[in-house]
Amino acid sequence: MPEKKMPRAARPEEVQISSWELSALMQDAIDSNLEWHSVMVVRRGKVAFETFRRPYSPNFPHVMFSVSKSVTSCAVGFAVEEGLLTVEDRVIDLVPELGEEGQDPNLDSLTVRHLLTMTAGKLVSPMADKAKKRWLKDYADGKWSYAPGEGWNYSNEGPYILCVILKNLTGMGVVDYLMPRLFGPLGIPRPFWENDGNGVEAGGWGLYLTTESFAKIMTCYAQKGVFEGRQIIPAAWVEASGSPLVMNYDHRTDEHGGNGYGYCFWVNSIPGSYRADGVFSQMGVIFPQYDACVMTTGGEVFTRSTLDCLFRHLPQLFESEEALPEGEAIPALPDYPVLAEAPRSAAMEEKLEGRTALFPNTMQQLPKMFGFPVSVMPVAVFFMSADKAGGIDKVRMRFQEHTMKFSWNEGAERNTVLCGMDGAARLCKITLGGVDFTVSCSAAWEGTPDAPGGEKLHIWIRPLNSVAERRLTFTFRGRQVRMQPRTVPSLSTLAEYAAPFAASMIPNPALGQIISNSMGSIISAAEPTHFGYLK
Repeated sequence: MPEKKMPRAARPEEVQISSWELSALMQDAIDSNLEWHSVMVVRRGKVAFETFRRPYSPNFPHVMFSVSKSVTSCAVGFAVEEGLLTVEDRVIDLVPELGEEGQDPNLDSLTVRHLLTMTAGKLVSPMADKAKKRWLKDYADGKWSYAPGEGWNYSNEGPYILCVILKNLTGMGVVDYLMPRLFGPLGIPRPFWENDGNGVEAGGWGLYLTTESFAKIMTCYAQKGVFEGRQIIPAAWVEASGSPLVMNYDHRTDEHGGNGYGYCFWVNSIPGSYRADGVFSQMGVIFPQYDACVMTTGGEVFTRSTLDCLFRHLPQLFESEEALPEGEAIPALPDYPVLAEAPRSAAMEEKLEGRTALFPNTMQQLPKMFGFPVSVMPVAVFFMSADKAGGIDKVRMRFQEHTMKFSWNEGAERNTVLCGMDGAARLCKITLGGVDFTVSCSAAWEGTPDAPGGEKLHIWIRPLNSVAERRLTFTFRGRQVRMQPRTVPSLSTLAEYAAPFAASMIPNPALGQIISNSMGSIISAAEPTHFGYLK
């Protein structure tokens, strides 16, 4: 069923948004080379501006990462409104699977409020493998960094425990629970949300939404729970969610952190403003005082760069009355590049026809040890996934006039995509790790048989539901095949981002610094060169 669209403003000024400031914001993002996939600005219930960086489009749900936490919080708000629980209820009473009362004083005092405000004190490594059916055990086995309520520490697993609570209370998963309460009333098609294999959603991650769906939820928060004149989310819950219920000064690394935290929402430095915030710049910035919100989806690793850019223009966007000169357009996000058309290698294409490239499993043991087996989907796509794909093997290539069919195995899954070789990408559907993706694919030859590097075939695959692009380069010499995987954004960029988080999980500062300094080597091991042969 097609998603019901929100009303559109004919021009930004129709809802008192400055087209001049909006133009400045977009030009700033472009000049800053921010990896945004979409931007949407809503005020007074109308979409005033939207842009998508092709091949991303309004039609494809996008991974939300930690924005999922805010939706989990919303589900708890409905349960509180319906009298199923209170925020002061003890978690051990709601999730007896975590342990016995009297065995652990910290567990005995842990409440729903602590989970909602990241003050639980449980520490589960963000690098922990998210294999299904063990998330509850991972949380139970996690160490206490402080007693509940005596500190603040961001946690992915706390919201998962909230989903366990809701399943125990309602007998259904969060998506089923929210369909008649949130998704249905907002005209949002049933979304995909990763679960633990027992029907319990991840809570802290794993939700996929279109930018439109994301905007509807954020608009509801901007309007005190009201959407198109109807009270959807309880008003008191909305107000509490965006309030600085706890302070997190000790975790301030810049002006965007340490301003307080509500019920799975971050408080901004601008009074009255708060945000849903997911890694790689999934942002829903809410301004209730202006009845407005700004959404971004993206693959921008450094979320601070995204927030810096947004807050160079917010809230001026809603205060300025300056409009663009007649006929001048607001800049749109530029298209992503695809492989340009290149001369074809007829002899090599004929040689590869009907043959299979095999890559011995020994080539992939090291990345598997780190929990990141090499996949046609980059590490950035699967690092929080429960069923990680990986182990590329049995590769076949079939060449046509303008395209190439690329087939491969990953575990029990086999996929085939059509890659454009005429300078235009092709869209295909694949399933990896139990997750459905729409991918944009292109391919091109480089070099000649007698060139120093041999003949190379480049393949670019970009999942439109996620954050990064996989680039594979195959080099052929006789029967030997070498496959080099690369990621955009690069793994070195991901390592730079991940290093301080890895260090923060180590109690010993000196050891934490060693781990931080080693992140580049650790993550780079996730993209080893693969050596195989043609059969």
